[in-house]
Amino acid sequence: MMAIPILHDWEKYFSHPHEGLGSSYERIMLNLLLSRYQQQYQINTILETPSFGFTGLSGINMVALAQKGCEVSLEDHNHHRLQMITDLWHSLNLPLKHKYNEDYSVLDYPDKSFDMGYNFSAMWFTKDIALFLSELGRVCSKLILICVPNRQGIGYRMQIKDYSPNAYPELKPEHLDPISITYLMNKNGWKLIDKNYIDCPPWPDIGMNKELFFKRVVGSNKPAPEPIASNEVSIMPYYQGNDPSFESRMLKFSLLERFAPPCFQKYWAHHQYLAFTK
Repeated sequence: MMAIPILHDWEKYFSHPHEGLGSSYERIMLNLLLSRYQQQYQINTILETPSFGFTGLSGINMVALAQKGCEVSLEDHNHHRLQMITDLWHSLNLPLKHKYNEDYSVLDYPDKSFDMGYNFSAMWFTKDIALFLSELGRVCSKLILICVPNRQGIGYRMQIKDYSPNAYPELKPEHLDPISITYLMNKNGWKLIDKNYIDCPPWPDIGMNKELFFKRVVGSNKPAPEPIASNEVSIMPYYQGNDPSFESRMLKFSLLERFAPPCFQKYWAHHQYLAFTK
């Protein structure tokens, strides 16, 4: 089976937000990227749509920017998940504007309502990618940042090999193609200004618990590295102000992220991002 259980077990993270090392590291890398663009383009208003991607706790990609004062709007195609996301944001004392969107063919906002549009590993939920990107370009004014799984990566190729439309009718993997996304964005008057690999940790992009992976690599009788010594890893205490060293612990795994050559990251990194401006 394709290693995407999040399609069916996303709800469990709201009651037990143990995302594991892989998603926790990924979130810190994304936070750093988002913070850089937020400062560079003076982003104040953000639309995340679709908001549901393949990573742990749903709907928290923009928490770090909201804590810096950005106004966040978010869309999801599941009413129950949308309510759980809203409740989670309220538990962090953060405002959130939210809206249900059945298939993302229409974004119900006036032109240029947002400084920035964003989604992470979520493009394959859009029914019509051309309509969606046209709408996203219409409602955003400064920047659009799209993150997709690294389709050249070893991990993705291993996971996608068992995909079939019958098994996963809600997914359209063809919508993850960076070339197609760039072509459609150019047609809408948006220019690709940056693209790169992101989320390139020392573990492969595999559908298994990374703590278990490390234990298998180093041997069950040897101690695991410090950041995974605990049974649980979650970014939520960090967002709640109770785990200030969380980011620095995750950054201990960023050697490949910072120094590996592109020819290596092309096959090892878990994701790729595309940044567009008008």
